[in-house]
Amino acid sequence: MAIVAGCASGGSGSTPVPTAAVEPSSPPSGDFGIALADSDLGQILVDDAGVTLYGFTPDDGGTPTCYEGCAAAWPPVLADDAAAVQAGAGLDASLLTTADRTDGGKQLLYNGWPLYYFASDRAAGDTKGQGVGGNWFVFDATGDLVKQ
Repeated sequence: MAIVAGCASGGSGSTPVPTAAVEPSSPPSGDFGIALADSDLGQILVDDAGVTLYGFTPDDGGTPTCYEGCAAAWPPVLADDAAAVQAGAGLDASLLTTADRTDGGKQLLYNGWPLYYFASDRAAGDTKGQGVGGNWFVFDATGDLVKQ
């Protein structure tokens, strides 16, 4: 799989949700959750399987901008209803919202940032996407990007 470090807008993209490795599947259901996990970067936001979640700096303002080839490398986290997503200990469920994607569906946001996976993160705890292209970063518990 080719990995795109810089991403552009437009078109359609894939919408997978991984369980252990980033693989295509359906949008999260009511049993989907996010949590905090310890890492070399401090406590970071992960899904309930421990897969790291990322933010893309061009998405500042809450509008998803990663589509087509970008979304193949950085699959968006989709959720029809943010209220159905479980927020783990130390996270504020009121910061979970969704935004409409131009390629269909709703993308999950935390603290106003659209959430993505990184296709090269193959196991729980991987943070291979951190700092890629100077635009991709993990989140701390408050939903701020960790730029270290």
